[in-house]
Amino acid sequence: MKKELFDDLLQSVREAGAIMQGETVPSRVFDFAPLDVKAIRKTLDKSQREFALMIGVSTSKLQHWERGCCMPYGPVQALLKIAKKNPQAFVEALEDWKKANQRISSRQQD
Repeated sequence: MKKELFDDLLQSVREAGAIMQGETVPSRVFDFAPLDVKAIRKTLDKSQREFALMIGVSTSKLQHWERGCCMPYGPVQALLKIAKKNPQAFVEALEDWKKANQRISSRQQD
């Protein structure tokens, strides 16, 4: 291992030790708390069926998430984070998307 890389690694270990001993605070903190899907849905005042249709998943999948059997990931997780942070923007974005898709569908039928 090159000395420069070893020195970087050693510095990282020392920083980790200082954080663990409470001598310093971490420069970054990651939150891995699971989303409360049921609370997000309730904030929007939607039934399970309505909410599942809104986000494009099956009702049974939504029920699994709400029970904590599994958690959403990828684009759906990002969508749920938006719904949690800004419910009104979430609803407006989905309504705009729905209107755009209806216009596209009607043009394709012409």
